[in-house]
Amino acid sequence: QVQLVESGGNLVQPGGSLRLSCAASGRGFSISAMDWYRQAPGKQRELVARISSAGSTIYADSVKGRFTISRDNAKNTVYLQMNNLKPEDTAVYYCKAAARSGPGATVRDYWGQGAQVTVSS
Repeated sequence: QVQLVESGGNLVQPGGSLRLSCAASGRGFSISAMDWYRQAPGKQRELVARISSAGSTIYADSVKGRFTISRDNAKNTVYLQMNNLKPEDTAVYYCKAAARSGPGATVRDYWGQGAQVTVSS
């Protein structure tokens, strides 16, 4: 089984920075893509950033140039560095990992518990 534990959510002022971490654990599992999603109250969950196992990245237009996704494969951890934060970035941030138990096995999605990020003066 794969478990994702998030950390780093906090209250921050507009223009400030915050770094989220998501550590995956699961013996014998191979993790491919790792994503960050966010969901604000009354809004749909949206993809914020994605990073492949090879390091290629995708960003939502709303965060491009401000957020950076990275990963440490040795630690099975994905990070989201958020700079120049805006009030509209306020949301619960979820990490997601696609993983399989071995070659040819079924790929399944696993979700973190969510981390609250609040950007306010």
